[in-house]
Amino acid sequence: MIKPDSNIDNNISQKTSSHSIMNYYSRKSFANFALLSLLFSAVLYFCISSTSTSNPLLPFLRNHNFCSTPPNSMIKSFPVDELEAALEKASMPNKTVIIAVVNRAYVEQQGDDTSSTTTMLDLFLDSFWLGEETRPLLDHLLLVAVDQTAYDRCMFKRLHCYRLVTDGVDFGSEKVYMSSEFIKMMWGRTQFLLDVLNRGYSFIFTDTDVMWLRNPFTKLSKNETEDLQISTDVFNGKPRSEDNMLNTGFYYIRSNNKTISLFNTWYNMKDNSTGMKEQDVLCDLMKQGFFRQLGLRVTFLPTDHFSGFCHDTTDYWSVCTVHSNCCRHITAKIFDLSNILRDWRRFKGIVTQFPIDIARNKTMDFRWSPHTGCLNSWGPSKTSNATNKP
Repeated sequence: MIKPDSNIDNNISQKTSSHSIMNYYSRKSFANFALLSLLFSAVLYFCISSTSTSNPLLPFLRNHNFCSTPPNSMIKSFPVDELEAALEKASMPNKTVIIAVVNRAYVEQQGDDTSSTTTMLDLFLDSFWLGEETRPLLDHLLLVAVDQTAYDRCMFKRLHCYRLVTDGVDFGSEKVYMSSEFIKMMWGRTQFLLDVLNRGYSFIFTDTDVMWLRNPFTKLSKNETEDLQISTDVFNGKPRSEDNMLNTGFYYIRSNNKTISLFNTWYNMKDNSTGMKEQDVLCDLMKQGFFRQLGLRVTFLPTDHFSGFCHDTTDYWSVCTVHSNCCRHITAKIFDLSNILRDWRRFKGIVTQFPIDIARNKTMDFRWSPHTGCLNSWGPSKTSNATNKP
């Protein structure tokens, strides 16, 4: 009789045990894989459906960026600096931003009247709140602060902010219009905007004494062959005419080789243009035929849509912006722009209250309040807090 081999039994037992363990872990791995697949499918589903406002997890997903594409900084071969990061945050999908430059005088109360706390920046932001289809544009506004006080104020208001530092220049102190420091500040602004163009960003540049009453993009050409669309002090009725008086307080410029060449030449003329502000130099370049030499397509914007104190529009129904140009002192600008926003509130109240045909009749005789503050600013010289150009 053959006795069972105990070694064989042990081997069989061990193999059976090992096989059971392997089956156990295989089943467990499969379960884990199935669970992970289910979770991945759920996230993918919410990513695909993230455009639906009915998705209850949409705010959560957006806050955690699960569905977003990697930022440009992840695919660039060079590190992103502070300016690039600020531009990316404020940019529209087509790499367009809205840029305004501020210093301390724009964000602090001016004059001796302590009963009012209104600042130029407050009025500027109020216009976005009161304007038609303008509130969403604040998401694409980049405030460029040329001193620490202005930067701190910008951050306090939770806006997109960038601190522009210029070596050897204190832009925090007050700059009187057409003083040497004022002109230096304007050229520093031009150099900064050239940097933005070089980075491939198109932009609307706006002075902060421009009230945004309607979305200006509705009146700007979407034709990508347009290189520069710029406001005017006085519009002669011909949008291509270089006889128009351009104003650099509001313009839309596309980033391309032609506009970069324009800004390069423009900025390089600063040392040969003593006593001239940057707007005057740009006008001279235009008169000398430089726009045509570059092949620039330039549109001069009508004052009916892009108005200013130099030439008021009477068309409340189509005006987009109002600029306190032809004005000398910042206190005068604040006084008259406050009246502009008051007039706009009155107009909007009628439009809201009555049907469109009745509202049009009731507003036919509407006129802006007289710009008495700015008219008086050209009187005898006084101590001024002026920092921005007419």
